[in-house]
Amino acid sequence: MCGIAGRIRYDGGAVGADIVHLSICMRHRGPDSTGFAIYGERRESGYVVRGFLDDRARLDASLQQIVTHLKDCGSDLTADPTWDEAGQAHVLFRMEIAELKDLSTWVDRVESIPGVELLSVGRSLEVIKDVGDAREVDAKHHVSAMNGTHALVNNRMATESLVTPNASHPFWARPFPDVCIVHNGQLTNYYKWRRQLEREGYRFGSDNDSELIAVWDSVQMSKGLSLQESLKRSQSELDGVFTYLLGTADGISMAKDRWAIKPLAVVDEADGVAIATEEQALRSLYRNEVEVINYDGPLMTEIWGLKAQLKEAA
Repeated sequence: MCGIAGRIRYDGGAVGADIVHLSICMRHRGPDSTGFAIYGERRESGYVVRGFLDDRARLDASLQQIVTHLKDCGSDLTADPTWDEAGQAHVLFRMEIAELKDLSTWVDRVESIPGVELLSVGRSLEVIKDVGDAREVDAKHHVSAMNGTHALVNNRMATESLVTPNASHPFWARPFPDVCIVHNGQLTNYYKWRRQLEREGYRFGSDNDSELIAVWDSVQMSKGLSLQESLKRSQSELDGVFTYLLGTADGISMAKDRWAIKPLAVVDEADGVAIATEEQALRSLYRNEVEVINYDGPLMTEIWGLKAQLKEAA
């Protein structure tokens, strides 16, 4: 039922406004919560951090603890933290930090603080997700004002977990910088792979199978597989029904399972690429007549980079 979408702008422009537009067009697919991944200007060093705290009243104390852990790991803030003014019990915060020698250790220490979860860490990636439909989340967090190269969104209809910001997509591939996922489907061998990855030392912030796919792909690439090889391997190793979009610093990629039940449509034009569960969302973004490519076959993969290129679906 969930709706997923992606957008690449070759001009590095108003990708936030575009991805919000695509999400609004599919809000009927998931009004419970909405999450965005925006890839902005890439840093040469240091990271941008997005986080969630379950109790706004503890914000000052929690930020102080986060900074203490940051300094203990040999880093520091490079800008003052900011946070939303939505007035909800929970709060989303943003930090810019200097380079870390051991990012994974710092992430583990920060997430040991009660009520804190890091939604993303990256050179360019920022994950913003909250309860409500696209318009509501945009009003709280001003996603449509964000510029960047590419973006993802998920409109969520909760079926197996609570309606909370941190249970929503996109999921960051903890602890791999700049990797995240939006996913439509369900894995049947989730616990098999989760146990194996946990034995290898990886930690999960949710019980959502989408998060597992993002970490699984990242682990494959850390072991030497290319992105294309990882996408292909996921189609045989991950069992279930799925269409997923994987975001990296270099673009957006896609993989579909052998049954190809979950739809996906794409417009690939001179200004960029738009991807969505529903064709009508794409035609709302592109008002002139454009070719819409339906990725409706089994075991399809695709990789879209940040520059125009000619290619065919695999």
